[in-house]
Parts: sequence; C-alpha cells; structure tokens
Amino acid sequence: MSMNAEKVFLEIDRLRDEMIGTFMEFIRVPAIGPENGGDGESKKADKLVKCLASMGFDRVERHDAPDERVPSKKRPNILAYTLGENASETLWIVTHMDVVPAGEESLWTLTKPFEPIVKDGKVYGRGSEDNMQSMFASIFAVKALKNLRIKPKRTVALCFVSDEEMGSEYGIRYLIKKGLFRPSDLVVVPDGGNADGSFIEIAEKSALWFRTRVFGKQTHASMPSKGLNAHRIGMQFALALDKMLHEKYFEKDECFDPPENTFEPTKKEKNVDAVNIVPGEDVTYFDCRILPTYDVKKVFEDIEDTAKDFERKTGAKISIEIIHESTAPKPTPANARAVTMLEQALKQVRGIRPIIGGIGGGTCAAYFREVNIPAVVWSTVDETAHQPNEYAKIENLLNDAKIFAYLATN
Repeated sequence: MSMNAEKVFLEIDRLRDEMIGTFMEFIRVPAIGPENGGDGESKKADKLVKCLASMGFDRVERHDAPDERVPSKKRPNILAYTLGENASETLWIVTHMDVVPAGEESLWTLTKPFEPIVKDGKVYGRGSEDNMQSMFASIFAVKALKNLRIKPKRTVALCFVSDEEMGSEYGIRYLIKKGLFRPSDLVVVPDGGNADGSFIEIAEKSALWFRTRVFGKQTHASMPSKGLNAHRIGMQFALALDKMLHEKYFEKDECFDPPENTFEPTKKEKNVDAVNIVPGEDVTYFDCRILPTYDVKKVFEDIEDTAKDFERKTGAKISIEIIHESTAPKPTPANARAVTMLEQALKQVRGIRPIIGGIGGGTCAAYFREVNIPAVVWSTVDETAHQPNEYAKIENLLNDAKIFAYLATN
C-alpha cells in the first residue's frame, strides 16, 4: 500500500473517539417514516447538514421530495461532494437516514432504542448498524482525507437518502428520476454484507409486500354462531398461503443468501378491544422475497386464487392489497469496475478474497440497476438490523472507513 494510504488509516484511527461520539449523537434522533407512525427524516437531515458543513466538504446539496404526510411536508436527501483529481469520475457512497421503529421496547435489554450506549466494543441503538455505521464510516473516511489535505483520485459524493425502509419513492428513486447519476459512475451501497466483510452483493430478489383483510361478522364471544370469526379465518388463511407459497415456489439458487424464496407473515393489526368479542375483521401482512426466476405477478395471482377459494369455503370476504412490489433488475456484472475496485481494496487492505453473490433483502442498489448503473452492495455487519439490541461494532466502523478511503484514493 502507498504511504498516503497508511497515513489515512492512522488518521481514521486517531478520529476514533470523535467518530463514536458523532455516531451516537445521530442515533438519538429517530427518523421513522410516516407509514410507521414517524415524522420522517427532517430533524436528522438538519443535524447532518450542520455536521457536514463543519467538515469542509466542497459542496453540500439538499434535494427535498414533497410529502404531505410528515410535519415538514418534505423528505430530505443530502449530497456531499469532495472534488477529486479526475473530475470526470465519481465514486458514490449511498446510505440512508431513516430507520425502522424500535419494536417492543421490553426486548431491548441493554438500553432504550434511541439512547445509545457503548459496551464490549459495540454501539447499541436503533439504526446503529442499519445504516448509521456505514453513514459515518463514509463521512469520516472523507474527513480523514480533508484533515491530511489529500485530494482523492476521483470525486467522492456521499449520498444520504430518506425512505429506504419503505420503498425509496421519496429517496433514491426521487434522485434517480432527477438525473443526478451517470452509467459511468461508481456506486457503492453499504447496506448489506457479512461479519468479516468478504461478501460483495451484485444481485437482489424481487419483493412483494401485501396486506390481507378478512371480513366476517362481529358478535359476542359467548354466541359465536351469530357471527363469523374473522380472526380464525384470517389465521387459517395465512397458514394456507404460507403452505401454498412454499410448496409451489420451492426452487433454490445458491448464488443468493438465503438461496430460497422467503414468504413471511409479519405484521398483525389489532382487531377488537375486549376478549369477549368475536372479531369481524382480521388484518395480516406478508413480506415475500422472490428469486428472479419467478414472475412476481404470477405469484400474486396464486395468492388471489387462494383468497377466492377461502371465500367460497368460509363465507368471509377477503381482500389483498399490495403494499410494495419490485421486480429484480439484472444483476451488476461481476466484472463491473465498481466490483473489481472493491475486490482490490479488500485484498490490499484486509487480505480478503471476497465472495460475489446475491441477497434476499432489498437495497438502493436495485434502483440503480434498473437504470443500468452497475451498483454494488458491501459492508461489514453482524446482521443485527431490525432486531432488539441492534448494534454496530466499532471495529467495523473504523475498518469500513478505511475501505472507503482506499476506494477514493486508489
């Protein structure tokens, strides 16, 4: 490695305490989308703009997407540029400001979700791994270069988006529609990975999220024959869907992790307020991640057919509503420049020969691939995202910052 690389890595290590402190400040600011009862990302974005301004980025832009559902009426997206020696080439590092809700707080056994703590080399708090770790690894990689007055080889553009957790309509998709990116850009989305940083993601599955509503007839629980128990039918229907989907769509593709389709019943809405009421309505949600070999529309047709069959058998009415649907774009080619640059960085900095493959989760990279921009996904994570006691390892924060700095300067 070059002498400059060694200097940058030492500077990142020197910034360790500042990185952790700033990282924790931002975990304290919830950024939850309106679909999950939150006010959006504006408070976090306002704080982030001030933070970036203090670090001497060459240009900071804000692109707000209108959204009447949040108090600010906007969903912020921030771009921070550091100009490089080669102005014609841009390295984008794309992270997201929004987080998922805390979930059941009693399951957070070490701290409250938005009151971060450091314990055993880890920072605990909601959003720590998803996606604040990568956000601040990218920010402090650039800060280290600025402190040392090292100009990157190519322009580095940090992109901080809203709405990633709920479909990206107000985030990266909004920015792509504005024409801010070029097919020649190098795009890294550090929003997935594995524990040793050896996995580079170049493909994702299709996604289908839907809501089932079962309508029966509410009545007193002591006289069930006078009603139609939507909760019982809803449970039976969810199990029947689960069975049908797994039995019919059983193929595997070992290039993906996990290699199979996943069909998970997830959220359950409240039905009645008292234990002695037979519910007249039952609402359940599914999250399905589907291999590219299958047609998402055909999967949904089978779901609707199962609902019609249950209507005939039970007398209940069942509606199915799509919450989010995306068809997997073509994978990023394994020999794309962003892939080979990241492979080289991992070999030089960490001595890793990475594995290249696909994942079941969804990231901003899919929307770049849709417009033929070959994005890659990579980071070093223990995969605690969306869980109680979510954490980010401080070691990962530092080491990933070094990879980003290497990508910027080599």
